[in-house]
Amino acid sequence: MNAGSDRVGEVFERDRLRRAFGAFPTGVTVLTCDGHEPHGMTANSFASVSLDPPLVLVCVGRDANMHRALHGCEHFGISVLAADQEPVARHFADRRRPLGAAQFDAVDWLSGPVTGVPLIGGAVAAFECRPWRSYDGGDHTIFTGRLLSMSEHLSRDALLFSGGRFRRFATESTEVPL
Repeated sequence: MNAGSDRVGEVFERDRLRRAFGAFPTGVTVLTCDGHEPHGMTANSFASVSLDPPLVLVCVGRDANMHRALHGCEHFGISVLAADQEPVARHFADRRRPLGAAQFDAVDWLSGPVTGVPLIGGAVAAFECRPWRSYDGGDHTIFTGRLLSMSEHLSRDALLFSGGRFRRFATESTEVPL
């Protein structure tokens, strides 16, 4: 390890830091919220937090429209996209898409069974959540949600994001028991 690389207060070039963080492959989700102006956003900063109570987290940039929407919503949804749903991910990442309910016209979606929050059809897994707590995360806010419902279609492969590109699992895999 380079002796100078762990200095407190070291300034990192933003693009280089983004590339280094992007070396870690993640799943791709669409985060949605309900309300008078439903909204969706592609997000790859999603994780499980707790089984009891069942909690998840998403990190949202403070300058994103979704940041404002999450502060005012009663419920939010998370849809884990399938490998063939790259167009859906690109749609909700496009800042030129329509806002409000119209942004869902271009994708297959359904109302969550408990809250009615928009969920993406064909997703590998989908979760309906009630906001739990939020935490300062620098230029992002970490939003946690308490699960209200979930669905899963685990026979499908998830869409991945790594190195600044969407990716898929290799077609051939060897299962190794843990």
